[in-house]
Amino acid sequence: MKEFDIKELINSRFGENYDLHEKYVNRTLATVIKTIGFDKCYKRAKGAYLYDAEGNDYLDFLTGYGVYGMGRNHPVIAKAVKDAIDMDLPNMVQLDCALLSGLLAERIVKLLNNRLTACFFCNSGAEANEGAIKFARAHTKKHRIISMSHGYHGMSFGALSITISHNFQDGYGPFLPGAENIPHYDAEALEQKLKEGDVAAFIFEPVQGKGVNFPKDDFFQKAQQLCRKYGALFIADEVQTGLGRTGKMFAFQHWDLDPDIVTMAKALSGGYVPCAAFVTTREIHQSSFSSLDRCVVHSTTFGRNNLAMVCGLATIDVLEKEGLVENCAKAGKILLDRLNALKEKHSFIKEVRGKGLMIAVEFQEPKGILQKAAWKGLKAANDALFTQMIVTSMMDKHRILTQVASHGLDALKILPPFIITEKEIDRFVNGLDDVLSSAANVAGPLWKFGTRLVKASLANKKSQ
Repeated sequence: MKEFDIKELINSRFGENYDLHEKYVNRTLATVIKTIGFDKCYKRAKGAYLYDAEGNDYLDFLTGYGVYGMGRNHPVIAKAVKDAIDMDLPNMVQLDCALLSGLLAERIVKLLNNRLTACFFCNSGAEANEGAIKFARAHTKKHRIISMSHGYHGMSFGALSITISHNFQDGYGPFLPGAENIPHYDAEALEQKLKEGDVAAFIFEPVQGKGVNFPKDDFFQKAQQLCRKYGALFIADEVQTGLGRTGKMFAFQHWDLDPDIVTMAKALSGGYVPCAAFVTTREIHQSSFSSLDRCVVHSTTFGRNNLAMVCGLATIDVLEKEGLVENCAKAGKILLDRLNALKEKHSFIKEVRGKGLMIAVEFQEPKGILQKAAWKGLKAANDALFTQMIVTSMMDKHRILTQVASHGLDALKILPPFIITEKEIDRFVNGLDDVLSSAANVAGPLWKFGTRLVKASLANKKSQ
């Protein structure tokens, strides 16, 4: 029998990607990707770029929804993974205390540099948030979990219950009892919930992933004080923002906050092996692991696996030695300044907002009469079609990957890798400038594509 050869398999089947997904995986996603012109077959990836079989480069300002902070296939992380495999280490013995998970926990605690000293490792941001919910309930002996409108905390059942969005929740209810939300940054509404005395925790994203929103006032400080006053835990969901994305190691540091639990994932993986964690105080941790017979009352089979821990350790080493948190702050400021300069040129731009390398460009009805009419036609079909038109054109004309910031919101979101330089910034800003200039011509190819999007959107609504 022929020996298994992964290289031969990939090379011989390359290009069948979308046929295979239509047959065996998510055919609806495959259809959407084809519709918006993202149906590329990438051959390799390095740093801030993806490459197709012809060698064309694609600037990745999507980074797997924030996973590739270090860029793709970082040599330090790759070497660490290969070295660990070559060592034939014992892995997932389960009834042991493995070295690598202890070492990574030590590094994360040092990064936080606060009172949070107890780690739990898992596989995804959703799983980290699930654990945070459980530990909050166990510690406080209360059951309600309060989140915020427009927040996103994951797709598993508990995490989805506190992700208050009909786009994700429709068809899956009823949800976790006690999962409730408050309007955006409304301290009075939060206090009304907390006053009832049965709230275990308030969970928040320091910068919301859907829409890139954050408070312009002292909401977070007030929320923290209210949680302390009424005995609820204060949980920072740093799944997307953590480990440098916003120009601080953790985004809650922008507001000098002191959370009771911090969840993290995405960038911690280094882009190789899923790696997530939540970190809390020893007291809260021991509320779950409260006796010898409860030492595995909360566990996950793959959470402390060696390769994930190696990725986490190597990622933190790269972050610190290459000054990537500082680069996020520096490059993010340059991007915000240059995008705000485009706002003066293009009436389509309503607002540019963000922290570090987590940025949204929100669009609005333009000034020109013809442009206004075209805009209204798109909005009548779907709130975010203009942005999808821009996202597709950025890919088609400039080979730049971006995304729509949120359902029902006409905003472009970018999550560049932390390693970007002015070369990548120039390419993105010049590309967006060009695409928005094309949008001024309502008879041009950009709006013709917009018309096709309208037809596809209307056809989808009729089929539902």
